[in-house]
Amino acid sequence: MSPQQVSPSAWFVQGASALGSPANQNFISNAGFVITPAGVVLVDALGSPALAQRLLAEIRKLTPQPVTHVVLTHYHADHIYGLQVFKAAGAKVIAHRGARDYLASDTARLRLEASRGELAPWIDASTQLVAPDEWLDGPRDLVVGGVTLRLLPAGPAHTPEDLLIWLPAEKVLFAGDLAFRGRIPFVGQADSRRWIDALDQILGLGAEVVVPGHGPLTRDARADLQLTRDYLVHLRRVMGQAAKNLEPWEGAYRAADWSRFEHLPLFQAANRMNAYNTYLLMEQEKD
Repeated sequence: MSPQQVSPSAWFVQGASALGSPANQNFISNAGFVITPAGVVLVDALGSPALAQRLLAEIRKLTPQPVTHVVLTHYHADHIYGLQVFKAAGAKVIAHRGARDYLASDTARLRLEASRGELAPWIDASTQLVAPDEWLDGPRDLVVGGVTLRLLPAGPAHTPEDLLIWLPAEKVLFAGDLAFRGRIPFVGQADSRRWIDALDQILGLGAEVVVPGHGPLTRDARADLQLTRDYLVHLRRVMGQAAKNLEPWEGAYRAADWSRFEHLPLFQAANRMNAYNTYLLMEQEKD
């Protein structure tokens, strides 16, 4: 874990393009941070308490300032299982209210229980879900040490609670899992139509640096985010046509042309599920 500086105040650490495993400690997502004269604002908390401890140690090599806030781009496991470490260190956690139902759901509880087995010993009985100290209902300017970060809701898209964290003075955007680079995105139960709109929102900000939720940063957002956008458009087109024609999903999946994307990391792990969930979504949209 080696922080990369992306602007005078902003840094990030980059996770592996892989599925979470005991071997990588669930280090499969990115986290960012902004160092100010009065404290550090962290963007996401990584996928295990051990990773969070390592990240906190790396931050302390760069500044004596404490981590005062953790802003969550969304509540997926690989971005939040390190939260308890920063909470114990005194940080205030901020997230969008769209995550409230998920956090209280059986889905979140069962996901954590499964992770305790699949990702042991890095996720264990002491790993807990941490609720935010502040729920956001809309945009908010977070000012720490004279530095302004704009917290911009962008969901429901990848998740209901997607937040963009925008550092306007340095034109740096932390995009969370609205942006994937160098791998197939995880679509899950996403609203892919709104996700495409959110990518257009990102491009409209004029960021000079975009830190995605997964993969390397980009200094050419329009070119580098186009792959995620094109993939989502392709999913919607082929699965939407199948749903409209009442074609069985399995046959539609086999007949679809995936050649542009099948070379990307995690295609085999994610594409089939992405296509199935998109087929179900497109069935709902056509009704």
